[in-house]
Amino acid sequence: MGPLEGVRIVEMSGIGPAPFCGMLLADLGADVIRVDRLAASDLGFDIDLRFDFLNRSKRAIAVDLKAADGVNLVKDLIKSADILIEGFRPGVMERLGLGPGVCRDLNPRLVFGRMTGWGQDGPLKQLAGHDINYIALTGTLNAIGPKDGPPVVPLNLIGDFGGGALYLAMGLLAALHESRVSGQGQTVDAAMVDGAASLMSMHFGYYQAGFWKNARGSNAVDGGSPYYATYATRDGKYMAVGAVEPRFYKEFIQRLGVNSETLPDQNDQSRWDELKQCFASIFATRTRDEWTAVFANSDACVSPVLDMVECVSHPHLAARNTFVHNGDIVEPAPAPRFSRTPGQIRNAPLAPRSDTKSALQSWGIAEDKISALASAGVIASG
Repeated sequence: MGPLEGVRIVEMSGIGPAPFCGMLLADLGADVIRVDRLAASDLGFDIDLRFDFLNRSKRAIAVDLKAADGVNLVKDLIKSADILIEGFRPGVMERLGLGPGVCRDLNPRLVFGRMTGWGQDGPLKQLAGHDINYIALTGTLNAIGPKDGPPVVPLNLIGDFGGGALYLAMGLLAALHESRVSGQGQTVDAAMVDGAASLMSMHFGYYQAGFWKNARGSNAVDGGSPYYATYATRDGKYMAVGAVEPRFYKEFIQRLGVNSETLPDQNDQSRWDELKQCFASIFATRTRDEWTAVFANSDACVSPVLDMVECVSHPHLAARNTFVHNGDIVEPAPAPRFSRTPGQIRNAPLAPRSDTKSALQSWGIAEDKISALASAGVIASG
């Protein structure tokens, strides 16, 4: 059932990083119940529920949180929960009557996880924002992209999911471990600005050591070097080169078919542009598949750049079952992997209006109470 079997989590419905965190923990066996709004919401994008992967492996309920009985129902769930996840602006949970103090009075061992972009304090805490804004202020966005072009938006992977959801998951599990020793819960303030800054730890260190230039596209692993970059092929596709270490670079040069004695030194930054142009002209002579064959089974650290359709059938990913196939639906498998207690996708995303009764029953809410709340219009009646 997964390494988190027996862990109960109440997740206040939202978009992006908070539900992704809940998905990660649910895939690993935690019993996650998602509390959604009873009224229609404008949160997120209008997609078919089947493809709302961030809400897989969870149960779901629809509750009127403007009603006192709706808030009391959530309190009943919190009493038996180990963790609560919320991704609202600071103060929203307090206005609902579900702030950390109230929740820990109900359940002293509760770990209260708060996911925001700006954090629970600071002058920007009440402002709206998105991944791009959080990584912009932390030096992260400025470091990504070519030296002769604007910063490149790295999807919403760094702020939302890397610096946000993954740091929240780590914080929740650390606090849960501590609570089982001390008997006391605590609040985890997971701010995406903090996580994004933390992800830049190596680069901040390298810069202050004089090893890294404070200019994008000018360093070893930011696309500035000729040995850590992408190159267009004859058919308009790309190969990714990551031949950093000398022994890997040597094999890269050999497979590329170039006499190393005619090339500038690998680490002569004054001639990196020249070396890049040389590699680019060579890659342009063959298709991506032809170059893939050239570099197959080598330590040259060269790979084809695949899209979201192509990657699913790559032999290595297929052998590891990196993607899960369910009819016409393909989604990433749970990660990481465990030798004894593997994670699994336990169910497809569930509609809160349909799952409310069953989900509440599974959490021990009395049948007569569920019926009364449904009759009063406080919860979805199914």
